[in-house]
Amino acid sequence: MTRGFTPRALGEVAIRCRDYTAMVDFYENMIGLTVLEDGRRGDAPQRITFFRLGESFGGHTAVLALFEDAKATARTGACSSLHHIALSLPWDEQVIAKEWLEAHDLPARFQDFDWVGWRGLFTRDPDGNTVELVAAAP
Repeated sequence: MTRGFTPRALGEVAIRCRDYTAMVDFYENMIGLTVLEDGRRGDAPQRITFFRLGESFGGHTAVLALFEDAKATARTGACSSLHHIALSLPWDEQVIAKEWLEAHDLPARFQDFDWVGWRGLFTRDPDGNTVELVAAAP
């Protein structure tokens, strides 16, 4: 029997957040993602905020979902099994992004990936997860 299917794109990344409010604020205001569904409103037992990442495949919008989970026993940051999340942007905006992050006292460092023609700009979110803003070299 053959497999018969091939995934075409990333649809969603979901992160459990110890500091949900700070995480939503970071991805909305520091990184600049657009909120699709704002879990900060309402009285649901677990708050979830969805951010639009862009078109994925077959009409599905790629999203970043942040789940409120202050009681989570899973570790985030360097102790987590999540290595990092990478978000794409144009090459010309990386320097502006670095200046923006540094102006807000956030870490910001470049790393070149010559083997594939990319440059990553790395920072950390409030829960300590590594966030990469990656661009293809012109």
